[in-house]
Amino acid sequence: MPSPVPAAASMGAVQPLSQAAFERLSPAFPQRAPWGTSALLRAWQSEALTLYRERAARDFLAVATPGAGKTTFALRVAAELLTDKVVRRVIVVVPTEHLKTQWADAAAKVGIQLDPGGTGNRRGRSREFDGVAVTYAGVAVRSWHYQAITAEVPTLVIFDEIHHAGDSRSWGEAIRDAFQLATRRLALTGTPFRSDDHPIPFISYEQLADGSMISRADYVYGYADALRDHVVRPVVFMNYGGPMRWRTSSGDEVAAGLGELLTKDLTAQAWRTALDPKGEWISAVLRAADRRLTEVRRHLPDAGGLVIASNQTVARAYARILAEVSGARPTVVLSDDAAASGKIERFAGDDSRWMVAVRMVSEGVDVPRLAVGVFATSTSTPLFFAQAVGRFVRARRRGELATVFLPTVPILLAHAASLERQRDHVLGRPKAAEAVDIWAETDALLEQANRTEQASDELLGQFEAVSSEATFDHVLFDSQAYGMHAAPTSDDEADYLGLPGLLEPDQVSRLLAERQRRQVRRHEQTMRREKVPPAEALHRTLAAQRKEWNSLVAQYARVQGTPHSHVHAALRRDCGGPALAQCTSEQVDKRIRTIKKWLGR
Repeated sequence: MPSPVPAAASMGAVQPLSQAAFERLSPAFPQRAPWGTSALLRAWQSEALTLYRERAARDFLAVATPGAGKTTFALRVAAELLTDKVVRRVIVVVPTEHLKTQWADAAAKVGIQLDPGGTGNRRGRSREFDGVAVTYAGVAVRSWHYQAITAEVPTLVIFDEIHHAGDSRSWGEAIRDAFQLATRRLALTGTPFRSDDHPIPFISYEQLADGSMISRADYVYGYADALRDHVVRPVVFMNYGGPMRWRTSSGDEVAAGLGELLTKDLTAQAWRTALDPKGEWISAVLRAADRRLTEVRRHLPDAGGLVIASNQTVARAYARILAEVSGARPTVVLSDDAAASGKIERFAGDDSRWMVAVRMVSEGVDVPRLAVGVFATSTSTPLFFAQAVGRFVRARRRGELATVFLPTVPILLAHAASLERQRDHVLGRPKAAEAVDIWAETDALLEQANRTEQASDELLGQFEAVSSEATFDHVLFDSQAYGMHAAPTSDDEADYLGLPGLLEPDQVSRLLAERQRRQVRRHEQTMRREKVPPAEALHRTLAAQRKEWNSLVAQYARVQGTPHSHVHAALRRDCGGPALAQCTSEQVDKRIRTIKKWLGR
């Protein structure tokens, strides 16, 4: 990197930028994996940086899985452009308010000062800042302002989670208008796709043979690549089903099993019943998740858990259940809470067990100690699922294992099985293709219900949850299913919940296969025991046999017109053995079978 130089006077005093400054910033902010990386950058970051320098393009899209180090890569680009005087201002655009502060803290470690509370004009901020961090929503309402300041001063715009720029047509147009004059634009995302046809600004699309358009990234470092390099954690999915009962608005009671092959509407209703905080299903799953967290904390004492809820009401209810289960009050993060960002930061820095949140921590928020998750929301889009799981994959040390608890819903299982699949944003996909593409399954009604954080009875149909029970279904890892149905708190479930918290991916596969074999053997032994009649006291068995014997002797004596003693004597001669009082149960049984033959039975 060239020697550091101060920024232009219009930007105020700039902290020195140098390669040494990056020694204070980990390859994956805020915490790094201490293995397999260079002193400064990971291999993929160095490769992407080299490609960026060579192309020197106005627009560059870097796709990297959550936890891989997108922030560090982007700040290295920004530092070089500022040092080389290619740009004099940096604007970072993020999806949430919390991320503004997170980016400002990371940038400060390399001498780039970002104002997380300003708007970009000098009147409202100190001249010492090199730029600002703003939200997509903030840009959308003042697009003209950002258009003016990017035209005035050479500016680098960093788009964090660029797919958000297409949240609606108005947003997309506003983002495009605001930064069309920017000198450089660096787009970052771990999920370069959307569930709709809204184009993402400043992203290149190529036409496919079927007429649709697909996004193209300049550099891609996917989850499969990061997993191979031990940069992220492997994820084990614990899936739970069970019988559900609910009552419709017409008063009809419906029963269905979560995980069974159902229609889309029945699946949605069974899913909603399972997530009802008054039912047994979610309580059992939260208890299982807490036991799993306890096991993980044997190896990672500060490991934490996150429950992603559908709305604020159920989030508070889940927190009450967790408080009873764990004995500690969870951190509750709500979207309308002014102190939400501070709560997340405190949780990230302490060693408390659980955090319950709605949507705001599903994306971009870095809490590296999260190791156990519960997907307790009815949102089913692949984008949301990928971002939610991304909260648990950031590795701090080699061998860390993440565990996510899921309801056994086909669309979620499909997302989990395809976690390592690299996807791009497709515009204008033909309807026929959508019908066979599992990723096209979006459930817009449920998505709308969650966005408004309301119980959408009008959308989903009014109903009343009656009862729900949880059943351990199976474990999904590396697209492979392990295990069979098991009752909560059973030995079978405990085997899977008791997996060590530090395992290499190949060790996870071997252990899961061994647990499955153990479960099968245990099941076979149970079946054999059930086929064997329960043991009975000998005196009771002999008493019952002698009673039957005497009854048969009396019947035969009546038919033959002979005394009972003569019949007893004949049986003894025929079968052998001692007198009745000294006979074993086997000898008595032999005489019973003999006299039955005499009677023609």
